[in-house]
Amino acid sequence: MASEDIWILGIHMTKFGKHPDKDTVDLATEAALGALADGGVTMRDVGVLAAGNLMGRGAGIGQLIQKQVGQTGIPVYNVANACATGATALRTAIMAIKAGECDMGLAVGVEKLAGAGLLTGGSRATEKDTWERSGRYGEVAALDGRVGTETMPGVFAQIGMEYAHRYGGIDFELFAQIAEKNHAHSTLNPLASYQKRFTLEEIMNDVMISFPNTRPMCSANCDGAAAAVVVDDSKLKTLSGSQQRRAVKVSASILTTDPWEEACQVLPNVNTLTRNAAAQAYEASGIGPEDLDLVELHDCFATAELVHYDNLMLCEPGGAADLFRSGATWRDGRIPVNVSGGLESKGHPIAATGIANVWEICHHLRGEAGDRQIEGAKVGLAHVIGLGSACGVHVLERAAA
Repeated sequence: MASEDIWILGIHMTKFGKHPDKDTVDLATEAALGALADGGVTMRDVGVLAAGNLMGRGAGIGQLIQKQVGQTGIPVYNVANACATGATALRTAIMAIKAGECDMGLAVGVEKLAGAGLLTGGSRATEKDTWERSGRYGEVAALDGRVGTETMPGVFAQIGMEYAHRYGGIDFELFAQIAEKNHAHSTLNPLASYQKRFTLEEIMNDVMISFPNTRPMCSANCDGAAAAVVVDDSKLKTLSGSQQRRAVKVSASILTTDPWEEACQVLPNVNTLTRNAAAQAYEASGIGPEDLDLVELHDCFATAELVHYDNLMLCEPGGAADLFRSGATWRDGRIPVNVSGGLESKGHPIAATGIANVWEICHHLRGEAGDRQIEGAKVGLAHVIGLGSACGVHVLERAAA
């Protein structure tokens, strides 16, 4: 029988940063074994494994993890969904449990990205004077260098400036203040890739990557992995009181892609699919944005964080700048955002980020977040978005016990 309630029993993330002595499988294994230990279970208890990796050995990362933690013959799903890969792996395990195929699943996301440089979404323009038709992606000329850019800093710079132009009252300094907040938050997170506070002047005067995003306003490519063990309600009730008390309820697990719309397709629309995912998550969970105690959102760039305040309905349409200026999104504000330090300082090992954002929320709901703990946190939201496009939103609640 399909289960209605799904719980995160165990969860773990490695320290994000540079790990020259560990490969993708090493990091994934560390996260998987950590999540199993955190949940008080073993691989023998797991009925499904979903694993995500983009830039390394993605074709069979799940099976490689099995070789390290236990080959038990269970089904393995290898997933790839841009920056939403980790969230997709988690949702895959959740769906298998909801379908009644098993009562416990393991989701893993892992990436080796230290030193990767700029990531691009497609082919770049050539130096040829004439365009030659070639294959599906050569039906039209490459955009990069001709019509804007396909590199991620440029794409999200345009998205932020579009929002600023539409609503006004937003300038370079405001975007820099968002990065200032996230780097300040990172000083309390021992697992963050960078744990350094920057002054506003340092952020604004650093190397300009793509206006208005300077280097400290961009997510950090790094190595890392995260994993989660999920169980259904009936299985959880057979476990110890301690395991039940630390379990975190998954009140909504949503994944969306771009809907059809009559619009220009040059600039990616990160807004509509995120707003759709948020609306579905609030409806499925019966929780509204006003009920959230904290949010971990996909701040791949400072400009992205601002627009996602609006997309996740943390403010009225067009009210993102006012929300930020009110101080609401700081750790001691009304709705703390990216208490972990966000992708700008925690780091962004692409396939791991979706589960790592859930890890942060879970630790606050359990009261285990240490110096950065949001006191009394009961409900949180984790969000990721990957261009291509995919958006994952998870609403999480503290156990009632």
